[in-house]
Amino acid sequence: MRDTSGTKTSNKRAASRFSRLSVLIAVSASALLALVGPTHAAPAKDPLPADIPDYQAALNAVKSADVRNAVCRFLRTPVPTGDSGKPVQTIPEIAEPCQGLPVFTIKDPVARNEITPGFVAGTAKPLPAEAIKLTQLVSSLSTTVNGRNATVMLAPNQGGGWHLAAVRDGDSDAAYASKATVGTLVFTEPQIRGWYQLKLLTVEPLNDQAREGLGGRASVSLGDYQKLVKARYADKLPGSEYDATGYSSGYSLQRAKDDASSSALLLASGSGTALVLVGGAAVLYRRRRANTR
Repeated sequence: MRDTSGTKTSNKRAASRFSRLSVLIAVSASALLALVGPTHAAPAKDPLPADIPDYQAALNAVKSADVRNAVCRFLRTPVPTGDSGKPVQTIPEIAEPCQGLPVFTIKDPVARNEITPGFVAGTAKPLPAEAIKLTQLVSSLSTTVNGRNATVMLAPNQGGGWHLAAVRDGDSDAAYASKATVGTLVFTEPQIRGWYQLKLLTVEPLNDQAREGLGGRASVSLGDYQKLVKARYADKLPGSEYDATGYSSGYSLQRAKDDASSSALLLASGSGTALVLVGGAAVLYRRRRANTR
């Protein structure tokens, strides 16, 4: 008989080495997955500066009957012409405001980000988390209704959640805000209605106002963009002389410019409010019931 003890020992050693190698491969793979995440993981909706807080509450708001009825009342009211001589146009109180209107849905809300006061003042570093902040959520309609679209604007509640802040004619805000992709951030410079996309630390314009805001350049660094907005607005922030004299409501590089989509705005609140449209802008009047006792 042949002595097979050496072969058995060799086989055991090979099996041991294979076992250790298998464990090493498994541990390495686990570490790699821990770093990059599973391949099927869904990307973040809005990776910069942070995910939308209380997003389920925002979804619940845009799907609610109250918000839908507010949109229907808005769509039933003709767009104001801007003629200040015309009387105030009150949105009628209708028991079933959506009755007779074409069927539509309100899309899931997306982030409406703006530049921060600290970034404008130059006190914040030119970093995405310090330059940009989430101010509102915006949703557009799934289809036009009688030739019109609308944007639903949500504002955050104190302590969490979201509420209806406004309904605006047109869908430009939601259209631009929806251009954000994984690794990019879309934000607005509201003073000139400019919309930009931030890729890492590079700012690119998305509309004509933004291109004008960058002086016609195709892109600038976030640091150079900060220099531009600081020169435009640093002396016009709240508390400045510009603000004290009542001019803080707007700014234009040449003259006042507004998209056609912003020609009408409906401000909404809770019960006890009257919704009116005046000369292309919305005004919110709160009913004050006199105490008759």
